[in-house]
Amino acid sequence: MATKVVMEALSPTMEEGRLVEWKKNEGDVVTAGDVLAEVETDKAVMELVARASGTLLKRVVAEGTTAPVASLVGWIGAPGEAIPGADSAAPVPKAAPAPTAAAPIAQEPAPVTAPTGGRLRASPLAKRIAADKGVDLASLTGSGPEGRVIKRDLEAAAAAPQPGTMSTAVWPSQAVPQSAAMHTAVWATQASPFSEIQLSQVRKTIAKRLVQSIGPIPTYYLTVEADMERAWEAREALVAADEKGKFSFNDLVIRCAAAALRQHPWVNAWWLDDRIRQWHDIHIGVAVAIDEGLITPVIRHADRKSLREIAGEVRELAGRAREKRLKPEEYTGSTFSISNLGMFGIDEFTAIINPPEAAILAVGRLEEKAVVHHGAVVARHRMRMTMSCDHRVIDGATGAAFLKTLVGMLENPLALVW
Repeated sequence: MATKVVMEALSPTMEEGRLVEWKKNEGDVVTAGDVLAEVETDKAVMELVARASGTLLKRVVAEGTTAPVASLVGWIGAPGEAIPGADSAAPVPKAAPAPTAAAPIAQEPAPVTAPTGGRLRASPLAKRIAADKGVDLASLTGSGPEGRVIKRDLEAAAAAPQPGTMSTAVWPSQAVPQSAAMHTAVWATQASPFSEIQLSQVRKTIAKRLVQSIGPIPTYYLTVEADMERAWEAREALVAADEKGKFSFNDLVIRCAAAALRQHPWVNAWWLDDRIRQWHDIHIGVAVAIDEGLITPVIRHADRKSLREIAGEVRELAGRAREKRLKPEEYTGSTFSISNLGMFGIDEFTAIINPPEAAILAVGRLEEKAVVHHGAVVARHRMRMTMSCDHRVIDGATGAAFLKTLVGMLENPLALVW
């Protein structure tokens, strides 16, 4: 009996996945554990493996198509074995028809009537695909029984020449590696005054998380400025002595924040509706910009690691994050997060808390300023930071005390080794 291949939950928060690329063709022999396809989850590109041995009889979902978790994507069985409901399990076409201003995308399938006033016959699958793709079923000639519009009629319509062209772009507009997983489709026609950008799984998840955070969480903000002159000198000395000693100031912020969290456990906490969870371990999420939004690789047990270890781990995780090759355990479970936009010339900003965490630290650029130091106006390296706090967990005095400790460590890096 043929075995279903379903869209598996490849990450803890995954609700749907986009099938990026099939690794096996129909008719290929597969063994349980073989990689069948690559799937884009809400955070990364993961491998969908075979759970049975046999022949890949059917690829139900086309490359580039999004499918809910637990939905059918293929069949594995003996060569020539019949597939249950084969007519309704035909593959989805790869290319969607370009939407135009004259044919808006339907939100819900409406009752379709034939031009003569009689009701048009169409299979449920055809109705659903037509609604998704904005196709007017009344404009099609059915090839099924009694003139019924079926899936292959929609495939034929999709293959017909369309006005305009389809091009690829990314969100946001940045250069992107030539990988299908990193692209989103933009449909533009000569007659249309707009282009539509298909949301990636990452962008969908970011949107959901932001709504969960900025609305219900009572957030307040605390801003401080640290004198980074000693940190600047320490970094210069380390780099001059040993190229392997190179680290970024963000690495130093991570190391100091981890040490400060050890002294202020109320900041290293989660809000769980009916309780507050104070974590004994310190796992810091580091915001990394990718072409489709943001992801936060996690530096686990950051308070137990040296500055050099943190610097190397951040570089390695950030690189794989941009390639969308992180494992779920590498971007989940953070107890505190840090976002740094200083490299983009941003002086200061406020970041949105990543629930259920209780705080996130936004780090601005390090710049040389004219300040009063020991009664004289001198140039000093300074850096501003703003912490967004969930008032349900962190009171103002608690947040202020944490930042005072953090600033003290940044201004005197020797405190880390004392």
